[in-house]
Amino acid sequence: MNSSGREVLVGQDAVDSLLGVLDLEEIDKGLFRGPRAEVGLQRVFGGQVAGQALVAAGRTVPADRRVHSLHGYFVRPGDSKKPIVYQVENIRDGRSFSVRRTVALQNGQMIFFMSASFHTGEQGLEHTDPAPNGLPAPEDIPPLSEQLKAHPDRLGIWARVPRPIDVRYAGGGSGFSASGERPAQEHQRVWMKADGNLPDDPLIHVCVLTYASDLTLLDSVLSRHGAVWGPGGYLGTSLDHALWFHRPFRFDDWILYDSMSPTAADGRGLAQGRFFDASGLHIASATQEGLLRQTPETPGVP
Repeated sequence: MNSSGREVLVGQDAVDSLLGVLDLEEIDKGLFRGPRAEVGLQRVFGGQVAGQALVAAGRTVPADRRVHSLHGYFVRPGDSKKPIVYQVENIRDGRSFSVRRTVALQNGQMIFFMSASFHTGEQGLEHTDPAPNGLPAPEDIPPLSEQLKAHPDRLGIWARVPRPIDVRYAGGGSGFSASGERPAQEHQRVWMKADGNLPDDPLIHVCVLTYASDLTLLDSVLSRHGAVWGPGGYLGTSLDHALWFHRPFRFDDWILYDSMSPTAADGRGLAQGRFFDASGLHIASATQEGLLRQTPETPGVP
């Protein structure tokens, strides 16, 4: 149960709920309405907005072109109690590339905008860095909700919202650990996948990865310092988000998210992540900057 007395959705029910959130209504050419997620939070989760914006852009592109990159900026916090309207601008359709710009609107104001590029795919050079080795298999790691049962007060947002993504930290604690109990580590490694089955549409898989990429990336900034979210730690807000998709994948199979933070300054932290499939192929990359503010030691202290 969450704080409102509702049972928290998990497994296929949660995945189906997320698929419903990503099933946008086309209300005019290039104009889409995204349903609100039943999460009981005041602000819209950034991964939801980015995922819906990519769905909207992808719906306007020829089927033979797959998204290879997106760059988005979070301009204003979204209201989770209201739907979001997405306006897609066709920037260009070339022989092998299509470029779209998507603007997310609420109450007549922009809350997010994104540019995305789609490519037919071509023959060429190919190489990949190896995936990190020596990590425990995801099946040998308990889910985050299980890891935090000993500290129910640290579950935070995870205890209040649907959990369509199975997230398993590969070691060293997480940003939801108790303050003072997380070791400082340069890399944060998380196994994740949809906690149920996804349809075969490749666009759905990249949109679900886009949603999931915002769940733990900023946590790698805290990981450098052994810091945590919430009391005794930090509050974070995504400022921008970029993704590059290198190879096809399924996000209902296990994916390793290897992330780190090269720098943090002026209250902002930069995080970079690489996604690897279970065979070790580098399938996608992510970069994000976020605003990180320390929580007061005593509630109510400004």
